[in-house]
Amino acid sequence: MIILNLLILVMGLAALVKGADIFVDGSSALARFFKVSSLVIGLTIVACGTSMPELAVSATASLEGADEIALSNVVGSNVFNLFGILGICALIYRLSVDHVILKRDYPVTIFSTILIFVVVTLPVLTGGKFLSLAMENKAGTVSRLFGVILLVLYFAYVAYLIFDAKKNPVSEDIGKSFPLWKCIVYIVVGLALVIAGGKAVVYSSKNIARFLGMTETLIGLTIVAIGTSLPELVTSLVSAKKGDASLAIGNVIGSNIFNLLFILGASAVIRPVSVNAASVYDMAVLIFGSILVWIFSITRKQIGRLEGIAMLLCYAAETVFAVIR
Repeated sequence: MIILNLLILVMGLAALVKGADIFVDGSSALARFFKVSSLVIGLTIVACGTSMPELAVSATASLEGADEIALSNVVGSNVFNLFGILGICALIYRLSVDHVILKRDYPVTIFSTILIFVVVTLPVLTGGKFLSLAMENKAGTVSRLFGVILLVLYFAYVAYLIFDAKKNPVSEDIGKSFPLWKCIVYIVVGLALVIAGGKAVVYSSKNIARFLGMTETLIGLTIVAIGTSLPELVTSLVSAKKGDASLAIGNVIGSNIFNLLFILGASAVIRPVSVNAASVYDMAVLIFGSILVWIFSITRKQIGRLEGIAMLLCYAAETVFAVIR
C-alpha cells in the first residue's frame, strides 16, 4: 500500500505541474484575446478556478453541519496563500507588483477581512465578554443575511473589474496567442488536471502520514490545509516562472477575496457559520498578514527574497502556534 500511495503521490504532483502549465498558458492567451490584463484574468477566472477545493470543502462542511470548518478552511487557506505561496514565489522569483493591485485589490482583501472580523467579534466586544472568548471557545456567527451581503460585495467587485477592463483595454505580449476555443480547452483541461492532481496528492499524503504515525489533527493542520491550496501554489509558481508576476499575484489576492466573500458568503447562506476562538485569532493574523504584505509590496513595488523569507517565517510561526494551541 505504501508503494501504491507513493506512485499516486508522484502522479498527482506530475498532474499538478503539467495542469498548471496548461492552465497558465490558456489564461494568458485568454487575456490577450479579450485585450485585458493578465491581472484581471488572475483575479477572476484563475482565482475562482484554483479555489474550487476550498469551495468544495466549505460547502460540504456547511451542508453537513460542521460550519466551523467552513470558516477555518477559508481563513487557513488565505493565511497560507499570503505567507506561504507569495513567500515561496518571492523566494524563487522576484515579484513585481502592478500599481493597480496596490490601489484596488489589496485594499479590498484587507477591508473584507476586517469587515468579517468586526462582525463576528462585535457581539463579544459590545457585551463585555471578550475575556470569555478564549474560555468559552466561541464568538459570533456569520448569519445568512451577512452571507448574502458578502455575496453581493463579491459580485459588485467582479462587475467593477469587468467594467474597468472594458474601459481600459490592453494588449500584452506575455503568453501564447490562441483562438478562443483553444483558450477555453486549455483552461478547462489544465484546471481539471490541477484539481485532480491536488486531490491525488492530498489522498496519498494522508495515507503516508498515517503510515508514519502522524495524528489526524496534525494531518489536518498541515497536509489538508496546504493540499487545498496546492492549485494556487503551483499555478502562481508556474506564472512567476513564465515571467507573469501579475497573474501569480492576482491569483493569490483574487483567491483570498473569492474565499472571504464568495465561499464564506455561500457557506453562511447554506447554514449560519459559528465562529470559534481559534478562527478569531487566525483572522487577526490574516489582517496582520494582509497589511504586512501590502507594505512589502508598496515600498519598492515588488516582493523580493528578503520579504519572501520573512513571510515564510511568519507562516512557520503561525503553524507552530496552531499546533501548540
